[in-house]
Amino acid sequence: MTDSLVIIPTYQEQENIERIIRKVFSLSIPFDILIVDDSSPDGTGEIVQRLAESEFSDRLFLEQRKGKLGLGTAYIHGFKWGLAKHYQYIFEMDADFSHNPDDLIRLRAACQQGADMAIGSRYIKGVNVVNWPMKRVLMSYFASAYVRMITRIDIQDATAGFVCFKREVLETIPLDHIRFVGYAFQIEMKFTAIQYGFRVVEVPIIFTDRTHGTSKMSTKIFKEAFFGVIQMKLNSLFKKYKR
Repeated sequence: MTDSLVIIPTYQEQENIERIIRKVFSLSIPFDILIVDDSSPDGTGEIVQRLAESEFSDRLFLEQRKGKLGLGTAYIHGFKWGLAKHYQYIFEMDADFSHNPDDLIRLRAACQQGADMAIGSRYIKGVNVVNWPMKRVLMSYFASAYVRMITRIDIQDATAGFVCFKREVLETIPLDHIRFVGYAFQIEMKFTAIQYGFRVVEVPIIFTDRTHGTSKMSTKIFKEAFFGVIQMKLNSLFKKYKR
């Protein structure tokens, strides 16, 4: 049995899901995978179920939710599932190969070497993004700069969604109080971990935009992050973060 769980939230990822599962399972270090699928109408969940039953019954797990409930709630669901199963390292990763599964090993090593939370960072060493239009690169880069300015946390890639947590971090953060559901969820988790005094490090990665399927980014998600960061910082002034 492995001590590491990779959580992959999905919605309409039939073109990617089998390939990403097989790639993770081919790595030199064993990882289990939990797919949290929001009732994808394209049959993503059915593909995962078939693979779990036919080949990977002890390594691949599926949690299907009714309706499209959001990225943040999918990860919270997965975190609770992983903690209940006693995994020591719990990962966030996208299904679309924008995150290179080979980098899971590097994120895990960073946590083994003293980090409590390791972030696969696009911006810790320049701008390492492939196939994004310049408009989106600039929006993402300056979003992280905006987060640093408001929150005063020293994270270059605050919106990154490729992360390894030690279980203690997820046991300490009150998961039911995490309020964001879109990409602002990623900012809130990093900010909260730092407020609790955990050591957060950035590991440089190359981020490659998806070649199959469609992006889940929307104006609503962007607005949640932009305005929510200010409210998050203000709320933190009235909270006590004790481990």
